[in-house]
Parts: sequence; structure tokens; C-alpha cells
Amino acid sequence: MSDQFDNTNRGAVWKNDKKESDRHPDFKGSINIEGKEYWLSGWKRKEGGHPNSPALSLSVQPKEEPQQVTDTNNAPAKDDFEDLIPF
Repeated sequence: MSDQFDNTNRGAVWKNDKKESDRHPDFKGSINIEGKEYWLSGWKRKEGGHPNSPALSLSVQPKEEPQQVTDTNNAPAKDDFEDLIPF
């Protein structure tokens, strides 16, 4: 039996302890959609809100992929900025 779980197409949210205003989400977490990771934010219906309004509104934002570091050891020694400076 494997200790690895397949979290594809699954996500979870937790209470946002850092909420400072009504615009901040009530819940924060992450979700995996078809193998890609996303941040997940949720806002619960305001007290006294219309009963037909959603109980929870969600926002999904892609997690930023880390920028690739280029190997400069094999780059030419020429300074590309040299031609751009007029003096």
C-alpha cells in the first residue's frame, strides 16, 4: 500500500486567520485541477444576506510557476548593455 495520495481534482480550504477587512476571504487554501495547482479563496454569505444568494463564493487563481534560472556560466562575456548607453 502506498503512502502517496492522488490529490488530482481535489482541494481544501481553512479559516483565514489573517482577515483584516470584509474584502479579504473568509477561507484560503489550494486546489489541484487536472494536475495544475491553484490558490483557492472563499467568502461566506454575509449575515442577513438573501437566502437565495450563494452560501459560499469562490475565487481560483493559478499558483505562479517558479521562474527558471538561466545558466550564465556558458553565456558570452559581451555586455549587452554596452551598446544601449549613449555616453
